Amino acid sequence: MAKHLDLEEQEQLAELKHFWKRYGNAITWALIVVFSAVAAWNGYHYWQRSQATQAAVMYDEVERAALAGDMPKLDRSLSDMQERYGRTTFAEQAALLAARVYYDKGNLDASKGALGWVATKAADEGYQSIAKLRLSGILLEAKAYDDALKQVSGVMPKSFSALAADRRGDILAAQGKKAEAKAEYQTAYKEFDERSEYRRLVEVKLNALGVDPVGAANAVSVSVAPVSESTK
Repeated sequence: MAKHLDLEEQEQLAELKHFWKRYGNAITWALIVVFSAVAAWNGYHYWQRSQATQAAVMYDEVERAALAGDMPKLDRSLSDMQERYGRTTFAEQAALLAARVYYDKGNLDASKGALGWVATKAADEGYQSIAKLRLSGILLEAKAYDDALKQVSGVMPKSFSALAADRRGDILAAQGKKAEAKAEYQTAYKEFDERSEYRRLVEVKLNALGVDPVGAANAVSVSVAPVSESTK
């Protein structure tokens, strides 16, 4: 019985050697690929955490410079952050903050530059949309109507579509294109929540153009109301 087992073990060992000789290299390389992928994944997440931590520290520098009104330091801090941590959310937030400070200080070129960076470089669609809306406002004030319209004419997240339509209405109204402005305001009015204060502002703009969106909505609701049995 012992000899039988020994022979059986030897046969199994021989089969294992044959199998490993044939497939061993492929298995080894497959394991190397798997372990390398895991290591790379862990390393990437470590790098992301490290980048976020360092970016947070640099954001604090940008914020301190902004609060102090130290424009040279704000310029340096923002530039360093965009160069070293431009792929982080902190960089996008820092650029939006700096753009507001630049605008308040009357440096419109710097403000437009910071907003333009977010509008084109930001990974977050929300921050991109905010930057485009603010940039279009500055361009509208400068009467650069075509450039302002470009900023809010592309596809935006649904949560920003009403604001974009309202801004397009402002730009078209400033150009004297009343019919087009009405259409954009009406789009904005329909998309804003009924409880939104901004909807009331759009209503005022429509009233100024001779449109009563509330009356029109009521008229539509009456016209589509079912006919009661007593009136048949």
